[in-house]
Amino acid sequence: QVQLVESGGGLVQAGGSLRLSCAASGRTLSRYVLGWFRQAPGRERAFVGWVSFSGTSTSYAASVKGRFTITRDNAKNTVYLQMNSLQPEDTAVYYCAAVAHYSANAGDYDYWGQGTQVTVSS
Repeated sequence: QVQLVESGGGLVQAGGSLRLSCAASGRTLSRYVLGWFRQAPGRERAFVGWVSFSGTSTSYAASVKGRFTITRDNAKNTVYLQMNSLQPEDTAVYYCAAVAHYSANAGDYDYWGQGTQVTVSS
């Protein structure tokens, strides 16, 4: 079992930045690919990006590529989502998740955090 807890959400103006953190407990985090997803009201949960087991590889959705960066610190059992140039359309609840292989499909992920709200005002 892996327990994931996100933090760092909040209200930010358009063009601003936020850094989300996701702290893990339970099994060693290095066993998992870590993904970030987001869900806006009335919409399905959408892939944001993932970071590989060691943190050397990443993949991003087209909508966030170049603005968002995912990193991980396996020694601290923590994954981060740095979000820059935020826009109102980035408003959503953001979730971190863990899976034992590479995937952009939310249905493949085995463990989820409770989510943290990010609101971007125009």
